[in-house]
Amino acid sequence: MAINWESKYCERANGIYGSMTRQLMHLIANPEVISFGGGLPASELFPVDQVKAITHDVLDQKGMAVLQYGTSEGYEPLRQAVVERYTQRGFDIGLENVLITSGAQQGIDLVSKLFVGKGDLIVVGDPTFLTALQTFNLFQADYLTVPVDAEGMQVERLPGILEARNVKFIYIMPNFQNPSGATLSLERRRQMMEIVRHYQVPVVEDDAYGELRYDGAHLPALKSMDPDGQVIYLGSFSKVLSPGIRVSALIAEKNLMEKLVFAKQAADLHTDNLAQHIIYEFMRRDLLDRHIARLIDFYRKRRDAMIQAMTTYLPVQVTWTTPQGGLFLWPTLPSGIDSGVLFEKAVEAKVAYVPGACYHAKGGGERSLRLNFTACSEAVIEEGIQRLATVINANQTS
Repeated sequence: MAINWESKYCERANGIYGSMTRQLMHLIANPEVISFGGGLPASELFPVDQVKAITHDVLDQKGMAVLQYGTSEGYEPLRQAVVERYTQRGFDIGLENVLITSGAQQGIDLVSKLFVGKGDLIVVGDPTFLTALQTFNLFQADYLTVPVDAEGMQVERLPGILEARNVKFIYIMPNFQNPSGATLSLERRRQMMEIVRHYQVPVVEDDAYGELRYDGAHLPALKSMDPDGQVIYLGSFSKVLSPGIRVSALIAEKNLMEKLVFAKQAADLHTDNLAQHIIYEFMRRDLLDRHIARLIDFYRKRRDAMIQAMTTYLPVQVTWTTPQGGLFLWPTLPSGIDSGVLFEKAVEAKVAYVPGACYHAKGGGERSLRLNFTACSEAVIEEGIQRLATVINANQTS
C-alpha cells in the first residue's frame, strides 16, 4: 500500500502553494503564445561571452579553491565590493554587515525564519510581491495591508496600523515594485523612516529592481536613511546579469548577522562559489555598470513600446501608471471584467499575463493584471497587446 504523504505533512505545509508565474512558464515554451506573464529579463542581452571568458579565467587561476566549499558569509572580495558599491550610495556599512545569499528570495526566506511564527503580523503593500507572500505564508504569517498608489505604499496610514500592534516587520519594495511598478516618493521615504523610528519597527527593503531606472534620478534607499539599523536591505545581481546566476547581497546590522549566517548554513551552507567569483569579476573589471547601462537603454524602449501599444489598442477605460523603471506594467481593467476569468480567453488568443488577485494578501485586485515588458521585442509587444485588446473588447461587448 502506498504511503499517505498528506498525513505526514506538518501544519505549515498547508501554506505551500505554487507561484502563478511559475505555473505560467510552460506557456512560454509554446512559440505561438506571446507571454507577458513571467518576470523575465531579455535573454538576448545576457552577457554570455563575458561570463564565458570570466569563468575560464577563474577556473584557470583558482579552480581548486572555487570548486571547494566556501564561507557561509560569502566570498570576501565580493562582500568588500558590495560594501564599496553601497557606501557610495550613502550606506554606513562594513564587511560585517554583508551576507551573500542565493538570490534576494533567499534573503526573504532567512529573515522569515528568524522573525515569523504562526499568526505573527507583517505589514505589506496592497498589492505586493507574490513570492514574498508565498514565503511568509509558509511560516504562517498574518498580514496588515497598506494600499499602494502611483507614489508607492501610502505610508501615512502606518501609524494607525502600528499603534498597539506587535508587528514583526514591514516588507516593502520601494523601487519599481513588483507587481505595480510604483516607486515610493522621496517624501514618503522620509515619512516612513520617521514612523518606523518612532514605533521601533524593522523594515525589510527589497530592492531587487533598483538598478533598472529609466527615468529621473535615483532616490535614496531606505537603508541609507537608517542611522539606527532598523532596515534589512536586499539587493540583487540576478536581475541585472542573469536570473540563472543566483547571487544577491543582504545588508543588515552586525547584531543580526550571526543568526542570519546560522540560518544560511542550515539552508545551503553557502552561495555558489563560481557564481560569486563571476559577479566579483564583473565588478572588478568595471563591466557591471556598463552592462546595466545597456539594459536600461533596451528596457526603456520596450517599456515605451508597450505603453504606446496600450494607448493605441486598449479600450480607453483601461488605466495604468508609467513605471520609472523595473520590469512591469500594472493595468486596471474596466469595471465588471475579472482578469482571472479573462485569462483563459487570453490564452486562447495566444497572449498571457498574470492576473492581479494573487498579489493581494487579503483579497482584491480582480480587475488588475501584471504585464512584463522586458522579455519581448517591440514588434512582439505590439502584437501581444493587440491580441489582449481584442480579448478585452470582446469581453466588454459580450
